[in-house]
Amino acid sequence: MVADDTRVKRITLVAAILGSGLVFLDGTVVNVALPAIVDELDAGFVAQQWIVEAYLLTLGALLLLGGSLGDVLGRRRVFVAGLAGFGATSLLCAVAPDSATLIAARALQGATGALLVPASLALITATFPAAERGRAIGSWTAWTGIAFVVGPLGGGALVEYVSWRWIFAINLPLALATAAVARAGVRESRDDDSPARIDHLGALLASLGLAGPVFALIEQQSRGWDDPAVFLPFTLGVVLLALFVVHERRSDHPMLPLGLFRSRNFTVGNVSTLGIYGGLGAATFFTTIYLQQVAGYSPIAAGAALMPITIVMWMLASRFGALSDRIGPRLPMGLGPIVAGAGLIWMGRLGGDVDYVTDLLPGVLVFALGLSATVAPLTTTVLGSVPEHNAGVASGVNNQVSRVAGLLAIAVLSAIVAARFDATVAERSADLPPAQRAAATDSPPLAGAARGDGPAADTAVREASVSGYRAGMAAGGLLVLAGGIVSLVGIVNPRRGGPPERPPPAASAAAGPCPPVEDEAARSSPQVHT
Repeated sequence: MVADDTRVKRITLVAAILGSGLVFLDGTVVNVALPAIVDELDAGFVAQQWIVEAYLLTLGALLLLGGSLGDVLGRRRVFVAGLAGFGATSLLCAVAPDSATLIAARALQGATGALLVPASLALITATFPAAERGRAIGSWTAWTGIAFVVGPLGGGALVEYVSWRWIFAINLPLALATAAVARAGVRESRDDDSPARIDHLGALLASLGLAGPVFALIEQQSRGWDDPAVFLPFTLGVVLLALFVVHERRSDHPMLPLGLFRSRNFTVGNVSTLGIYGGLGAATFFTTIYLQQVAGYSPIAAGAALMPITIVMWMLASRFGALSDRIGPRLPMGLGPIVAGAGLIWMGRLGGDVDYVTDLLPGVLVFALGLSATVAPLTTTVLGSVPEHNAGVASGVNNQVSRVAGLLAIAVLSAIVAARFDATVAERSADLPPAQRAAATDSPPLAGAARGDGPAADTAVREASVSGYRAGMAAGGLLVLAGGIVSLVGIVNPRRGGPPERPPPAASAAAGPCPPVEDEAARSSPQVHT
């Protein structure tokens, strides 16, 4: 029996790592391929954002629904369904004939990915007892971090030597292999106390509510805030998000049980996640584009530039997870993001010519150290602060917050980059002949040269791109720093020898199904179905 349990734990962890890794892989690999994609499909900076944002939008908006589906229908079943859908939609991305089709396919791909990530963590939580969970999640964190190498580095090789389309096509065999692993030994688990209903209206309100502000933030760069096509979607999105909260409070089967947020650590952990992953998502987006389009790096070199992040996380993440189990999560969650934020600000001080070893690598290493100290304690704390039967939805909430953080941060910080670029390029090209000035001002942000002849115009665009990149990275670093400060102030370490913090009993049904767990034995014994 012990050997069988060990085998189940091992296979579950492998399947969870592979499934989540696919989703994280496509969240990183596409950044390296963006210059090649927009060149072949004749797109610009806004299209670059949408190719990334369409994926993050549906992924972030539907993660809660994915977690709820796993709790109701079975986490293994939803996990395997997500793998099948992710493989199929990746194939659609690979054959997209234009940018509009690719953006639509990316949105579908994100929707299927929303089934995989919460199910992955929920399977780990349901399989591993509390005493082993921190190390298991640390291992999950370390190995899924391989996506930061396999994605950018392998994707860069595919882009440079084959085609950007292969970064999507390769997902199909990977998804099939992961499904085979899941069927080989992962036990089914679900929440037997959950009502057999799905909050479809909540999912719709969340999706449209997020889409409005994101659309407005991206499109205002070319249209301006006074355009009805910008301020109307923004306003409507905010209203729909407010209606989402109202609906969740009143629903007897909410997608987001608001009672979870009466747990201090759950609330603080998710607020911290918003800042940390916002800065991370925006920073990796800008850096990979900047290195290729401004600094002249090849796709492989740009992909390899962030490889030390994965190496450091692989070496240290599980150790920081174990350390957090011993000393409590407050210090790792507080100091880690402060170190990581300093690393991002360091990475943002690049010039037009980038020497990797002296200019970029030190900041990357500092950022990697801080991130390694943060991720496992953060995930363990958030999932450990809610009742066991809410594992799926808690995982969905935290992963949704991290994806929404990247989604909004890329939109907001891209606006900062574009504004600084426009101001700088106007200043630098003011004395140029009209044709060269027009070529400079018509160039997109983070471009390496002007759209037209003239070295003076090229210089103006290059200097403006450096200025825009620095502004965006500084803002990203400050977001991560803010996440660390929130954790230092707000996180409470669990009492030694006692169970982790749990939300208090629900005051009313409107707060959602969140009953307290009486003891550690109950918390450590999920309902597992074979």
